[in-house]
Amino acid sequence: MMGRTETLVGVVGALLLASASGAVVFAQAPATKAPAAAPAAAPLKFVTPFKGAGTIEVLQPQVTQKGNLVVTKVKIKNLSKGPLVGFEGSEYWYNAKGETVSGSQRTRHPKAFMPNEVIELVLTSPKHPDMNRVLRTFKHANGSVDAKQVPKFKADS
Repeated sequence: MMGRTETLVGVVGALLLASASGAVVFAQAPATKAPAAAPAAAPLKFVTPFKGAGTIEVLQPQVTQKGNLVVTKVKIKNLSKGPLVGFEGSEYWYNAKGETVSGSQRTRHPKAFMPNEVIELVLTSPKHPDMNRVLRTFKHANGSVDAKQVPKFKADS
């Protein structure tokens, strides 16, 4: 233990002596350029969610079959005055008698659905041989959604 104390006293004394003369030198890695910093992202801003009945436009859905699933891709535009938070869609398939034969899980948009934003929801339902008619529903966390099917979206207003 005595040897370690003497070494420590010697190192501390050398540092004090060097600092007294004003020339403290520390080992440094060779100078390299620091990587360029990525541009700062815009700060997140809280937006007040829209409350009440939202309004959307829906284009003609594209329905395809993949294996034993029916996949529906729906393009949607938000015409509401504010963002729709917790926006989700689902579909229900009926037979000729009007009985429910299949349907999708609720599909939720992961972010706030901003005004005039266009998104695509993908709804997946198990295939059933009696599928005849479909009903697609949409809602958001703070109310219902009025959907209007259109051939193309209106221009931004």
